[in-house]
Amino acid sequence: MKYVQEAFDTNWIAPLGTNVDKFEEELCEYVGVEHGLALSSGTAGIHLALKYFGVGPGDYVFCSDLTFAGSCNPILYQYANPVFIDSEPETWNMSPIALEKAFEWAKKENKMPKAVIIVDLYGQSADYDLLLPICEQYGVPVIEDAAEALGATYKGKKCGSFGHVSIFSFNGNKIITTSGGGMVVSKDEDAIKKMRFWATQSREPAKHYEHKEVGYNYRMSNICAGIGRAQLQALDGFIDNRKNIYDQYKEKLNDFPIEFMPISENGSPNYWLTVIILDEENLVISADIITELELENIESRPLWKPMHLQPIFSDAPIFYHMETECIGTNLFERGICLPSGSSLSINEQSLIIKTISKVLEKEEQ
Repeated sequence: MKYVQEAFDTNWIAPLGTNVDKFEEELCEYVGVEHGLALSSGTAGIHLALKYFGVGPGDYVFCSDLTFAGSCNPILYQYANPVFIDSEPETWNMSPIALEKAFEWAKKENKMPKAVIIVDLYGQSADYDLLLPICEQYGVPVIEDAAEALGATYKGKKCGSFGHVSIFSFNGNKIITTSGGGMVVSKDEDAIKKMRFWATQSREPAKHYEHKEVGYNYRMSNICAGIGRAQLQALDGFIDNRKNIYDQYKEKLNDFPIEFMPISENGSPNYWLTVIILDEENLVISADIITELELENIESRPLWKPMHLQPIFSDAPIFYHMETECIGTNLFERGICLPSGSSLSINEQSLIIKTISKVLEKEEQ
């Protein structure tokens, strides 16, 4: 409320003002990068990054397959072609094995990508020590989609610091929110300067309104940035809360035939979502769990439906981690995302655990 009130008191409401500047500075300092640009969404950040890397009609872009559509829709904004890369079982993030297969195909078919979008899924870092050298070998820049992973780390470095350009989302369901918004960050000052220009309608530095390039209305408001600044100060506490929620789920549901999303030894997640997967012989009860939770007015959801299974992307190539089986599809068919909000109370979580336990105990009988 303090930062929002300052925006009103100073009459800086629009996408300009102290909160916008400070939010960019403070988030960059937290992540460990030099330059940031506050935007209307994380998707806008991916769009601007693709444009910066020269992605255009007919080009190819590699992207994680197990993700939300916001990761890859901007590929279509640029009239380019997505190529999807399967997950690895260790982190559920992009598989280095599948990525190498995709590059070998691209080289053979003369369809080398202009960029690779690597997603840090459900608040956990991808394995960058394996993925980045492959991209560097082929001279292709990386866009790190850290929309879900603010505060997570990989080998001591914060997520959002591994891509040539990286993005965050502050949508209402993320670990911090500005009600809606995002940010693109980079160590490349020229990249941020160019994207800032495009994000403000590509207005040239003239007294009159002069435009030589297509621009976008992508900037974050000073009010939303004020919310973000305060949320950022509370981020570490939110991560602690979500880890406690994860630990509680794991302790109370440990005796049932379910698995939790693996936690990589390479870093620490932000525990954005607690995700369980059922044994393959128990797939039928995943719908029962979701239905039973709904009867208690509790929302749960399946995992992200892999992008290559989406009708809009049905013609896109997909490269698997294994020879024939898609890891991401298997996880989607078996997985449930549990309520994991930072404000989830002990009593609320106890009801969730009790409801899930009831379904699983009934199945065991």
